[in-house]
Amino acid sequence: MKIIITGAAGLVGMNLLAMMHESGFSKNNEIIAIDKNSHNIKLAKKLFPEIKTFAYDLSVLGKWYKHFKSTDIVIQLQAQIASPYADMYVKNNIDSVNNIIHVCKKYGVKHLIHASSSQALSIAKDHYTYTKRAGENAVHNSGIPHTIFRPTLMYGCFDIKHLGFITSIMEKSPILPIPGHGKYIRQPLYVNDFCKIILKTIQKGPDNKIYDIIGKEKIYFIDILKIIRKKKKILRIFIKVPIPIFIKLLNLYAFIFRKRPFVPDQLRAMTVGDIFKNNNWERKFNVKYTKLSDALDEIYNSKYYSYRKEMIQTE
Repeated sequence: MKIIITGAAGLVGMNLLAMMHESGFSKNNEIIAIDKNSHNIKLAKKLFPEIKTFAYDLSVLGKWYKHFKSTDIVIQLQAQIASPYADMYVKNNIDSVNNIIHVCKKYGVKHLIHASSSQALSIAKDHYTYTKRAGENAVHNSGIPHTIFRPTLMYGCFDIKHLGFITSIMEKSPILPIPGHGKYIRQPLYVNDFCKIILKTIQKGPDNKIYDIIGKEKIYFIDILKIIRKKKKILRIFIKVPIPIFIKLLNLYAFIFRKRPFVPDQLRAMTVGDIFKNNNWERKFNVKYTKLSDALDEIYNSKYYSYRKEMIQTE
């Protein structure tokens, strides 16, 4: 098969490439990895040399479309998760999706696997939620044979945002500020579980359905941090900070270090109280859910864990 993975240098993409590499899947099939982050896609090439890698911005139609000729499957992973600019969400969650739909139609791609987000079901009103919902609707109504997934908050190797970023701070600082009381329900999903589902879907083929891939544990955000602290065997103090002050601290961090792992909209989305209904995706895809505690053991002992330090974040 010829398979194109877009957004391949992100959290899901890098772990999917690692799984394909370790299993021999990428040696027996033609895999093309595309991402606009030229630095991180070079790291992908270094780790997985048998995979063809390209740096393209898919929000703009260009010469990248030629790679889609004779492609069997497109795995669409690119997404704008955090940005202070509304147009970035439109470019990367809507425009790039529509461009790929256009090219998939042009070349008769047999299966489009689209990674949406559980936030498409959220009551939150922010740019991420609106644009992810628009992106999945575009795929669902495209007429292209497809499968759509809505995963919850993911974590794993190559994570430089979310829990990966928080872990990096915990490793460096004895004190970690927590937004508000910290008792916000999270339903974390181990990225390797999601990658296994994608690989099963490649075998199964398209069914034009949408699947909610929800983490099966309901854990307070602050308790997740306590589990990470215990697994890392480090002594850290958590200080609860009122959310308005926490947002100012985020803005100060972004100003000093010129990167923004979180934006205020993400904090508001976390505190709205979404609890997503679980379905039996384990039986559907024959993939067993990995508990957070077990997943962290696997992550911290993985040969790929340290490579997150080589990755950089871009808008």
